[in-house]
Amino acid sequence: MKAIGVILAGGNNQRLEKLTTLPGRAVAAMPVGSGYRAIDFALSNMTNSGIRKVAVIAQFSSSSLHDHLSSAKWWDLGRKKGGLFLFTPFSSSYDSSFFRGTSNAIYQNLRFFTRSNEEYVIISSGDSVYKMDFNPLINHHVERNNDMTIMYQERPDLDVRQFGVLTLDKDENIIDFEEKPLETNLKTISLGIYVIKRELLIELLETTNKEGRYDFVRDVIGRYRKVLKFGGYKFDSYWNTLNSISAYYKTNMDFLNKDLRNFFMKEYPYIATKPKDEPPVKYNVGAQVLNSLVGGGSILNGCVENSLLFSGVYVGEHAYIKGSIVMQGAVIGNNCVIENAILDKDTSIKDGTNIVGTPENPVIIEKNRHI
Repeated sequence: MKAIGVILAGGNNQRLEKLTTLPGRAVAAMPVGSGYRAIDFALSNMTNSGIRKVAVIAQFSSSSLHDHLSSAKWWDLGRKKGGLFLFTPFSSSYDSSFFRGTSNAIYQNLRFFTRSNEEYVIISSGDSVYKMDFNPLINHHVERNNDMTIMYQERPDLDVRQFGVLTLDKDENIIDFEEKPLETNLKTISLGIYVIKRELLIELLETTNKEGRYDFVRDVIGRYRKVLKFGGYKFDSYWNTLNSISAYYKTNMDFLNKDLRNFFMKEYPYIATKPKDEPPVKYNVGAQVLNSLVGGGSILNGCVENSLLFSGVYVGEHAYIKGSIVMQGAVIGNNCVIENAILDKDTSIKDGTNIVGTPENPVIIEKNRHI
């Protein structure tokens, strides 16, 4: 692959409320699908496409990412040439390189690009769930002689005001771009995945940062959309991003669909993750599991229905869990009812407690909370 990869692992994102603000967790490190982290999808897509040099750029709360990415071998990036690079802001008593925006975050690590030899750069967000081969995207970019190509979808099911909205002509040339418009009738959104020549990216970053412009979408894409040749590339497969509680809840619940689950887990090339050394799930007398995913090391005594349990979860006797996401190490006592809820890591629910939300408004119990 004649490209290097860049994964923007997020800044100070408060759209997931207590799930990211209180634990101090980057959105890219959010648990997904009972066994993944959000960043696994972009990382796996890079390596499955033959990209052997990937930079992950994170600004806030990167400790969970550090832990997850501590060994690059799971994504076949543990190598002498190329490999996985994790960039975070550096500060000392003499200097501080706090990232001022997405463009500035890339610019402050410009040495990674100037010391590379690959012709193209693939840029992806770290909080999107999807599977793709980037080679057709690069071929499309080269064939159309674009300066930048932006991957897009038609999404009438989403509130497009939360995304960049594209206007394209019949040849997929981008004739207008608006980031998070107040009002629009368009349904074509940017997926936050771009391909651009490495030398052109360096030139644009140097120019915009010298001018005090630090946001990649607004100050690079928005500003140069009518100066350079920007084109679109339509993505027809599954894609969702974790930009809200409802999106996070829905994306996880989508993994209960067998076809989608097999697409990510059983159809080659697979989405890889850092495995946990856990024993198999233990189903005690009285346990019942219906259409659910349960992580290793969990102990079940009650009923789990249409839910996702991550590793090391304990479910007490006569407890009933439905339509919920229960993260690592949670303990649910006897005779509890947990319905349409998101229980963060290491929560503890005492016997006889009822926690009931709705699919549109799930109850959130933050990390380490004891109820």
